Amino acid sequence: MKAAVIEEQGPVENIRYRDWPDPVIGSDEVLVRVKACALNYLDLEVRRGMPGHPIETPWISGGDAAGVVEAVGPEVTRAKPGDRVVLNPFGRDGMMGEECQGGLAELAKVPQEQIIHIPANVSFEQAAALPVGYGTAHRMMFDRARVQPGELVLILGAAGGVGLGCLQIAKEIGARTICVSSRAESLEQLTALGSDHVINTSKEDFSRAAWKLSEKKGIEVCVNYIGGETWVPALRAMKPGGRVVTCGASAGFDPQTDIRYIWTRELDILGANGWTEDGIAWLLERIAAGALEPVIDSVFPLSEIQEAQRKLEERRIFGKVVLQP
Repeated sequence: MKAAVIEEQGPVENIRYRDWPDPVIGSDEVLVRVKACALNYLDLEVRRGMPGHPIETPWISGGDAAGVVEAVGPEVTRAKPGDRVVLNPFGRDGMMGEECQGGLAELAKVPQEQIIHIPANVSFEQAAALPVGYGTAHRMMFDRARVQPGELVLILGAAGGVGLGCLQIAKEIGARTICVSSRAESLEQLTALGSDHVINTSKEDFSRAAWKLSEKKGIEVCVNYIGGETWVPALRAMKPGGRVVTCGASAGFDPQTDIRYIWTRELDILGANGWTEDGIAWLLERIAAGALEPVIDSVFPLSEIQEAQRKLEERRIFGKVVLQP
């Protein structure tokens, strides 16, 4: 088969489109012919060799994969050849593309419990756009923050995969939204997606602007996976009893904080780590019903993996970047 192979950790030139041995499945495993695989920032970290992501090269990354079942082991009961499926990226062998070989290839194998069936009217590209970004957003909105209709939700990093998922899910719930970005073009796109308000951080302080938009009552739910210098300003914008939910810290994981806001306003600080199979299934159902549409920035052939990763690395995107083997 052909695959996008990290020859050694480092710059984007170190990932090459080349031949790779076909996976051999075990008795309870499923072989999937990959039709679409979406990129995540984790794929860049795995390729670069960021701390905490050691791999033995050569290596295939990619966790968000969808395709058609090619073959199954003799003990498999959950899938059959010809089934259209998306893969749950995390299973007994760890995270696909980081702890076990990933989906940026023509073929991928997984234990049968990682198989999730795709409705007939959902495309492979739509399905591949879901698990990590939108799946995490589902967990943040439903399981952790428990967003309610009418609540005001402030979304930092709204133009990223998780942020876009949080916006769309919040609107599906019936919440009101404030999306934050530093790019005017992204803010226009976020408005088109239904955000009630937007804040351009290149022009104004998001904390003050959010406070004003809340009519000086404060924000009920804040999505903050940026961290860094945004942490304390986000706390300042919160309503008493509000919830701050985070799934990462792209601008720094050890920010200065001010716990006075936490105790005086009785804030809940909530972590969200990963996604659930039920969450991915819910997202697929909403897409099939026409109620939700994952945002896809661009689609590349797998042979153009370097350009696709370069585009993500330079943040020249709005939505998911998808590869087609």
